Amino acid sequence: MKAVAISKGRSETRTARASGWTRMRKCWQLYVLLALPVVYILLFKYYPMYGAQIAFRDYSAFKGMTGSEWVGFKHFIRFFHSYEFGKLMKNTLIISIYNLLAGIPFPILLALSLNYVKHQWFKKTVQMVTYAPHFISVVVMVGIIIELLDPRKGLVNTIITAFGFEPINFMAKPEYFSSIYVWSGIWQNVGFSCIIYLAALAGVDPAQHEAAVIDGANKWQRMLYVDLPSIIPVMIILLILNTGHILDMGFEKVLLMQNPLNGRTSEVIDTYVYKVGLASQAMNYSYSTAINLFKSVVGLILLVAVNSAAKRAKQESLW
Repeated sequence: MKAVAISKGRSETRTARASGWTRMRKCWQLYVLLALPVVYILLFKYYPMYGAQIAFRDYSAFKGMTGSEWVGFKHFIRFFHSYEFGKLMKNTLIISIYNLLAGIPFPILLALSLNYVKHQWFKKTVQMVTYAPHFISVVVMVGIIIELLDPRKGLVNTIITAFGFEPINFMAKPEYFSSIYVWSGIWQNVGFSCIIYLAALAGVDPAQHEAAVIDGANKWQRMLYVDLPSIIPVMIILLILNTGHILDMGFEKVLLMQNPLNGRTSEVIDTYVYKVGLASQAMNYSYSTAINLFKSVVGLILLVAVNSAAKRAKQESLW
């Protein structure tokens, strides 16, 4: 009986495999399309992880990756005990959390407002005006910021002096750096960010609005009790994704806005990695890789933690 059962199990396995290959042959076009992003992810996302071992070696370009001496957590310990660690973590977290919290409501408010605009020409005009700054390059954007805040001829200081006050050199004030960075980013990306919320609002069942109107709800009440609950899952997903990048600010804009006067609050992990790994003569590849790997691990931990918290709260989650 046991031999019969084993033979039957093998036969069922062969049948399942045969039917699987049959389905793949019938839908081979879909698998070809799937192969393209899979190859891209393997080639440009997973294969570079092989180089992460540099963080655990004293890397030398002459010895190569595998020929360099293995030193374990030496570079991580060096970073944790360095003078810059506290300042870098503080500046990065302040700017990232500030940017995360300040950037949440404005795309939502813009999307809710545009959703109730009746005149299509006005809606399209507002969308074009708010979307356009997103396509301005970082270099041009920082140039615009510097020109607007120039203490001698900038528009902002021209308005300030017109009211009888002294001009302010905003870019030289360390305490203003985070606000300039965050609010200029909100202005640049608010229109583009609201696209996701507009798409979510487009999926709201019109019957809910019809029922709300019959019950006597005005636009504000429909917005609060119909539209807002419908986009909460999207808000939670975006919050989870953005939390995973809380230490990953990117260095271009910060680096371009930096100067010797605001360096106390503008130096973040990404700019420090760039300066240590590429801009310095020492070329500390292992040290900079270790810092970047630490940042990625922290981001992964936060992503998993926030996603788990969302699941426990019976909210939308990534998995």
